[in-house]
Amino acid sequence: MTPYLRAGIILLYLLPIVATAQNPTPLIIEAALDLKIFTPLLEAFEQAHPDIALTYYDRSTLEVNQRAQNTDPAPDVVISSAMPWQMALVNQGLAQPLGSDAARNWPAWAKWRNEVFGFTFEPIVTVYRLELARHMMPPTTHADVHKLLSTHQDLLRGRVTTYSPTGSGIGLMLFQQDARYSPRFWDLVAAMGAADMSLENNTQAMLDGLTDGPYWLGYNLLGSYALQWARSHPELIVQIPQDYALVMMRMAFVHRNAPHAEAAKTFMNFLLGAEGQRVLAGDTPLFSVLPEVTGPYTAQRLRDQIGERLYPIPINASLLAFDDPLRRRLFMQRWAREIEILKP
Repeated sequence: MTPYLRAGIILLYLLPIVATAQNPTPLIIEAALDLKIFTPLLEAFEQAHPDIALTYYDRSTLEVNQRAQNTDPAPDVVISSAMPWQMALVNQGLAQPLGSDAARNWPAWAKWRNEVFGFTFEPIVTVYRLELARHMMPPTTHADVHKLLSTHQDLLRGRVTTYSPTGSGIGLMLFQQDARYSPRFWDLVAAMGAADMSLENNTQAMLDGLTDGPYWLGYNLLGSYALQWARSHPELIVQIPQDYALVMMRMAFVHRNAPHAEAAKTFMNFLLGAEGQRVLAGDTPLFSVLPEVTGPYTAQRLRDQIGERLYPIPINASLLAFDDPLRRRLFMQRWAREIEILKP
C-alpha cells in the first residue's frame, strides 16, 4: 500500500521508510486504526516532538494482536479496537505501566491498572443507502433491523453486510455484546443469515460496498469511520440506534519489551493529555475521552445527545471472559447454527 511521509514522521500501512530527520529517536506503533482518520493526531505529535521519528503500521485487529505477541523486536506502542484481545495481551504481562500524571488522572472507567488506556469513545452504528428508504422505512433500532430482514427478505437478499466474527476481533466482540443486551439477538442473526448477509473484516469494506451499491444496509459499523465517510457520500445515512448504542474504545499500551520505551511513553502521554485529546475532539471523529476537553467530537457531547441509551463497553476484567476459548467456540457454534435456521 502507498506510504504517507512527512518530515520527521513515517506513516504507512506495511513497508517502512528510512526517516530523514537527523538522529531521531525511533518509535514503532502497531495499530488497528485507519491512518486517514488518525493522521491529525500523528501530525500534531510530530510538531510537538520533532526529535521522534514515528513509524505507524496500519493493520487489521488480527494482525496487530499477532504481532504484539510474536514480533521481535516488539513494537513500542500497541493500539487496537479489539478490546478483549488488548485486555488479554495486558493480562499476559505484555504491557508496562505508565506512571505519568496523564495516566494517573485518566478516567478510571477508561483504563486498567495504569497499563492500558481507552482513548476514544466511538458509537456503533447502522448505515443505509437512501435507496433503501424508497422501498421501506429505514431502521432506527436493532428491532427495526430484525423486522426489515423478516418482512423484506427477498428485497434485501445479498444487500446486507456486517462484520465477520471470525475475521475481525472487534466484530466478534460487538456480537457478543449485542447478545448481552438484546434478548432477540439470535433471531436477528437468523434473519441476517436468511438474507444471505455478506461478512466483511472491516468497516471500510462495508462502507465501500454501501457506496458502490451492492449493499443497502450495514449493521454494527464503527461510527467514527462511518461519520467521516458519510460527509463525502451523501447517499449514505448513519443511524445511531435509538434503543441502545454500543460504544467501543480504542485501547493503547506501551509494550513490555518496547525497544524505545521513553519515546513510547512520550507518545502515550501526548495521546492522553489535553493537547492530544483536543485534536481527537476537533479534527477527528474518534470522540475524545478527557472530560475537560471540548469540541464537536467528545464523549460528553455524545452522552448529552444520546443519554442513557449509550452502552460503553467497560475496560475491566470482564473483557477477559469474551476472549475465553471455550466461550468463543460455543458462541461461534451458536452463530453457525442460527444463520442456517431460516434458509430454504
